[in-house]
Amino acid sequence: MSADSRRTPGVLVLGGGGILGEAWLTGVLAGLDEADAFDSLACGGYVGTSAGSILAALLVAGVRPAAALGRLPELPAVASPEPDGGSAGLREALAAAAGLGAAAAAPFAALALGATATGGALLRRAALSRIPAGRYPLTDLGRRVQRAGARWDGRLRVAVVELESGRRVMLGAPEAPEVPVSVAVQASCAIPGVFRPVRAAGRTYVDGGAWSPTNMDTAEVRRGDRVLCLNPTGSLRPRIGAPAGAIGPVSRTLATAEALVLKRRGADVTTVNPDDATLEAMGANLMDPRPRDAVIAAGLAQGRRLVARPARPAAT
Repeated sequence: MSADSRRTPGVLVLGGGGILGEAWLTGVLAGLDEADAFDSLACGGYVGTSAGSILAALLVAGVRPAAALGRLPELPAVASPEPDGGSAGLREALAAAAGLGAAAAAPFAALALGATATGGALLRRAALSRIPAGRYPLTDLGRRVQRAGARWDGRLRVAVVELESGRRVMLGAPEAPEVPVSVAVQASCAIPGVFRPVRAAGRTYVDGGAWSPTNMDTAEVRRGDRVLCLNPTGSLRPRIGAPAGAIGPVSRTLATAEALVLKRRGADVTTVNPDDATLEAMGANLMDPRPRDAVIAAGLAQGRRLVARPARPAAT
């Protein structure tokens, strides 16, 4: 990161990535917060997608990452993981995406970004209709977010996809349906084929990652604004036995395209992906909570390195 990027950004974008993606996000922000000029609670705007929406909601509630490492509300583990590191719902979701010719996109059935909003919505509606409804409820996650005191304060945007239309909705935006933050977070985390869709304001919503792993292009920016995007799936690599690995190339491509949208508006954009140490700690299943402490530690170390001041040349 440049010296300027070590300061509190105008907009903080937190992408999706399951239990371990949330662990990495928390660790990185705790490390960044150790810099005098960086304060994750003081950003002018937050865009949260899926697991990233949990942390974004807690930040606007005033919960500092370093004060709650390993104890923040999180996605529940997916029961009965398969030997390949996935789950039945996840495998079906990825198969549906592949059947549509999409390249795959978030770790849990997110589909490749369409050329236009209308075309993208039609693609998602068709694809999501082929994925069985998830079985696992997210009500406990919602209660924990509510107890943390998360409220709409004008800064928070939470990405969801409307199941009936396939369109993206940014909850918290002025034109969006009015739902509690706790419900918005549940909806953004409702991985198709894994977690139950969320019914609110007369519509049905699923994971915001079904549109994009970060939804960075929705950030409300003006010329000169600085945007920091933390993308938990941006470094994943395809490999045998790791379904989520196929998401990495698509995640990087989408994040790059969305960053260009913001740059055309005059914003300065920095995107950070997990480093090699984090990838090694994560393993093959982003919904497996067992490596969580190791991923938090790797993220914390990466965040500290990002804001470390360059060493001064030795005196001669």
